[in-house]
Amino acid sequence: MKTIKTDILVIGAGSGGLSVAAGAVQMGADVTLLEGHKMGGDCLNYGCVPSKALLASAKAAHAMDHAAPYGVADSTPQVDYAAAKDHVADVIATIEPVDSQERFEGLGVRVIREYGQFVSDSEVQAGDTRIKARRIVIATGSSPFVPPIPGLDSVPYLTNETLWDLRDRPDHLLIIGGGPIGMEMAQAHRRLGSQVTVIEGAKALGKDDPEMAEVVLEALRAEGIEMAEDALAKEVRGSTGAIEVETKDGRVFKGSHLLVAVGRRANMDNLNLKAAGIETTRTGIKVDASLKTTNKRVYAIGDVAGGLQFTHVAGYHAGIVIRSALFGLPAKTKTAHIPWATYTQPELAQVGLTEAQAREAHGGKLEVVRFHYSHNDRAIAERKTRGLIKVMVVKGKPVGVSIAGHQAGELIALWSLVIANGLKMSHVANMVAPYPTIAEVNKRAAGAYFSPRLFENDTVKTVVRLVQRWLP
Repeated sequence: MKTIKTDILVIGAGSGGLSVAAGAVQMGADVTLLEGHKMGGDCLNYGCVPSKALLASAKAAHAMDHAAPYGVADSTPQVDYAAAKDHVADVIATIEPVDSQERFEGLGVRVIREYGQFVSDSEVQAGDTRIKARRIVIATGSSPFVPPIPGLDSVPYLTNETLWDLRDRPDHLLIIGGGPIGMEMAQAHRRLGSQVTVIEGAKALGKDDPEMAEVVLEALRAEGIEMAEDALAKEVRGSTGAIEVETKDGRVFKGSHLLVAVGRRANMDNLNLKAAGIETTRTGIKVDASLKTTNKRVYAIGDVAGGLQFTHVAGYHAGIVIRSALFGLPAKTKTAHIPWATYTQPELAQVGLTEAQAREAHGGKLEVVRFHYSHNDRAIAERKTRGLIKVMVVKGKPVGVSIAGHQAGELIALWSLVIANGLKMSHVANMVAPYPTIAEVNKRAAGAYFSPRLFENDTVKTVVRLVQRWLP
């Protein structure tokens, strides 16, 4: 048994933990990092990176047999599912060095490849090493939640962690769960040649604005994805190649493979949090606005903190913790400016309040501005006119933005900047976007806000006529 002392102990080498470790060590702190599994965590190995890589393969296949509108003959793609998975593995391997143990040891971080468990309020046991730390950051992330559906324990199923090991394309993929992961993988596999059925207990993409979600769902249905909503799974049965899912309303769905994508649960069960006086909630570790747990020496960030479960949120949390733990400065999290996106085609993105939330919060003060992609020249040129942007405005300031359409995930970043800094619609209107770009959608949305004020205002027209009379 050996004992070491450190300024900052980070438990978990996912995106949030790595950001804290890199920032803290480069600012002069003594940093120790624990990781019992893979460096890079879920995002690199099982989540954001591989899913977007597979979507890229699917996009290439889809483009081949949908080229006729551009004057190019359609051709049936010859999909090699195993080769597509090789592409996924290559993308991971390309990014991997940035998150590697070697890189972080090169920065000066002490990396221990063991899981950690609290033994006191300031000490963690990792293998044969006991670590005493001035500050501890829990960044253990989350894992796929597997619901207690009868029969599931005896039927082979996939999660976002095991899907990437599959080398043979599913003939018919059943997906339980119609959230972002489920819908992205549904479209990817449909475009790569699988039949796909999504089984959702409530509404598909139910956390997003219903109007915007329907833009995406309509497109997915048009591609041949079967979607069963209000279909709560009652029982699963069968074996590899012949799986059945029966729902509570008596429907039975048959397929060759099953993907369970119903959400995620915080990784905190094996930390022995009680020994450190750390309380938990139903969704994760209990934290305050500064991300401190009920043990003020210990922070929790990212998915394990029980809030929004996105890689960029973990990175944002890392910045809050560095400010607080290293410099002792006040730092609190906010969520109004946190965007999220679903990377189907068309994409779906949100920041701030949805229309329903904004109406509840602001009532009659709310104005909702819409601009459709069908009026954007670049979207017309690329035949990507399905979709719209919707901006919720209160007293000239956006309080929420919903986008469904081409590059929605790219467009939403501007609105995060606007909301984060308390900017107004006039600031967006003053922006100049190059022509022709999809980015003009944002500017035109701001224009749609001001148009009635300028062009349908009798006072403005009167002033203009008066000025014109007096101008030489």
